[in-house]
Amino acid sequence: MSVPIFLLGSAMFALLLLSSPAPVSAKDSVTWMEAPMPPYFIKEGANLNQGYGDEITRILQTHLPDYTHEQVSTNITRHFYKFKQGEKVCSVGLYRTPEREEFMYFSIPSFLTLPAVIIIKKEKFSSFGNRTSVSLDEILRNHQLMIGLSKDRSFGTVLDAILSQHRDHKNIVETSGPELSLNLFKMLMIGRLDGVIGLPEEQLYQAEQMGIRDQLMTVTIEENQQGYEGWFSSVGCTKNEWGKKIIADINKVLLSQRPTEPYRAAYERWLDPNSIENYRTVYTEFFLKTTR
Repeated sequence: MSVPIFLLGSAMFALLLLSSPAPVSAKDSVTWMEAPMPPYFIKEGANLNQGYGDEITRILQTHLPDYTHEQVSTNITRHFYKFKQGEKVCSVGLYRTPEREEFMYFSIPSFLTLPAVIIIKKEKFSSFGNRTSVSLDEILRNHQLMIGLSKDRSFGTVLDAILSQHRDHKNIVETSGPELSLNLFKMLMIGRLDGVIGLPEEQLYQAEQMGIRDQLMTVTIEENQQGYEGWFSSVGCTKNEWGKKIIADINKVLLSQRPTEPYRAAYERWLDPNSIENYRTVYTEFFLKTTR
């Protein structure tokens, strides 16, 4: 009995479908935006790519195998342009602010860092009233001291609110471009600035690189001592459907990796020994318990 030709063709087509390999779905992509602010991201020298931002980025990339990863190093202003354009970009350590939430989704906290301080030359201590703790609002209202900071950088909602009230004053100097913290330190050392707002580990790193650690000290900012809001930062990703999905994936990684020693050590390695015990207490009792 002969089989109709059209049935033979259909059977052969079905066999071809069964024998063909299943199509491989293309991986989604993500570009990690980085700013050269040692020891957050280190883009040159003996500690190349060993900053705590570098380390946490690697941990996230390792545990997000369904994405292809690219890294771009540029200034913070350029970062935000790409977020606002809707590109597939993320950054590992950003303070959550109302302004940023308009164009970013945020993860649960990804970093616990010591809060921002004012970094000064020891010889300028008397200009700050010989006090190891000062009110930033009071310092800026007096208009006597020149304070430097990085343009478009956030230090948490409390300090951001104070800075926004004084941003048009001539005693605030904002800089942008590559090597932000290094440029600010140079201005501090030649007397163009009386103080620089930054994280304490930045002081230790830059001072050691420039051989001036014994000439500098930090002054605590009183407004930053009311809670831990200024200690936490998060992964920020573009505010669209892609961003919502990758933030959900990132949160799973953070919940599994934040309790591990390698994750905690990424930042701890840059602290002075006197700070580590207090840091670990806050890490365990507050950071790991913060899941939103």
